[in-house]
Amino acid sequence: MIIIVPQFIRNNWFLCGILAVICFASFIPSIGARGGILRPEITVKFIAVSIIFLNSGISLKSEDLRKALVQFKVHIFIQGWTFIIFPSLIYLLVSLMKDGPFNELLLQGLLVLGCMPPPVSSTVLLTKAVSGNEAAAIFNSAIGSFLGIFITPSLILLIVGSAVDVPVTSIFLQLSLTVVLPLCVGQVIRRRHRAWLDRNPIPFGTIGSAILLLIIYTTFCDTFQQTDIHLDFLSLLSIVFLIVILQCALLGMVFYITTQPCLNFDPTDTTAMMFCSSHKSLTLGIPIIKIVFSGDPGLSLITIPLLVYHPTQILLGGLLVPPLKEWMFSMGRNRYTMAKHV
Repeated sequence: MIIIVPQFIRNNWFLCGILAVICFASFIPSIGARGGILRPEITVKFIAVSIIFLNSGISLKSEDLRKALVQFKVHIFIQGWTFIIFPSLIYLLVSLMKDGPFNELLLQGLLVLGCMPPPVSSTVLLTKAVSGNEAAAIFNSAIGSFLGIFITPSLILLIVGSAVDVPVTSIFLQLSLTVVLPLCVGQVIRRRHRAWLDRNPIPFGTIGSAILLLIIYTTFCDTFQQTDIHLDFLSLLSIVFLIVILQCALLGMVFYITTQPCLNFDPTDTTAMMFCSSHKSLTLGIPIIKIVFSGDPGLSLITIPLLVYHPTQILLGGLLVPPLKEWMFSMGRNRYTMAKHV
């Protein structure tokens, strides 16, 4: 028994790490919350995200990145699902729930959630963790975030009915400095030191997983630190349950659709599409919500669906890493067997 436990932890260190950081965040959330000792508004928002894309730029082969740029079918699916299918499904869901017991502001928050762009970090890290199409995940998370600067306010105006003036320049500059620049620098480093990198393999996957644990920790610290939200326990429990069911349904739908033989998607594409299509950005989302509903007394309630959705998507994504890796391995093994028989 003494030998089995350490072996289990070594084999499942990432899942154990998720449980550990969530527990630690629940005990002392002030350390990793905004304004805390770790200063996640700087260390995570800028430094960690930059390291993620520098890491990706160094580890990704230039030919893989070029190949991903022309995967138009993958890009159209992800962006179409993010900005058309997702908001439409949420709008339909909210329409069916209007006469139910749910708080009206929470339903409004769900509509706003559906309009959000994809995040620029968790999608890339999770796709990398399962050895999926990392290049496609990078491209679509970056493009989706840039598009979200313009599309998200328009969708909120169309669906919710609130006008908004988003600080386009500052968000565009932030994305350029934390996503595009580190990725380009990483590619330059790879080209100049490719031989050395081939001789001395760097554990990029482990580095990415460690950064993801930091993001999970600070996210849950923020969640546990929320003290200005006044909501009865039953309503909060209901929205948490609804969002978990919603995410599982969305992940299942994307997986089912993209694994259909007629669409001819590679398993690595499927994993990238699952995460990129179902995830929503808290980093871009909260500032946009605060601008749209500035002065609205229901602002704190409107933010709850996104605040619940963000840690849930990371937690579910982390739990899906082992089974998705096993599925991809079995798909690769089946293809090898078929090719051998042919």
